[in-house]
Amino acid sequence: MKIVVDTYAWIEIFIGSEKGNKARKILTETLEIYTPDIVLAEVARKYIREGTEQKVVLERLKTIIETSETTQINVETALESAKCYIELSEEAKKARITTPSLFDAIVLATTRVLKAKVITGDEHFRNLPETIWIG
Repeated sequence: MKIVVDTYAWIEIFIGSEKGNKARKILTETLEIYTPDIVLAEVARKYIREGTEQKVVLERLKTIIETSETTQINVETALESAKCYIELSEEAKKARITTPSLFDAIVLATTRVLKAKVITGDEHFRNLPETIWIG
């Protein structure tokens, strides 16, 4: 099985939470692990905003790129991201949750293009067939 790891899952892994341990277990049993490159930026933003030392942020980013294959946005993913954004936005309105970010749409698009599953606890992904829920 192919797994796409989103920001939520990586953060939980780094925290060492029960959710993170669940995610880590799944990753140790998976041969194909992918992380969209935008997740690196989102992880870095979170930690820098919280005042985490840059050295620690770099170590965590290094862990991500050593543990998974980093994917880039290409034309197919960009087009799929636009479709995913509309879908996630409509579902968020129905569920009365916050509007998803473009990051969310790119993660979902990457998952769909790769024909993979996404490991997450992000509410925007909760009821999607591609989701492995750790929330």
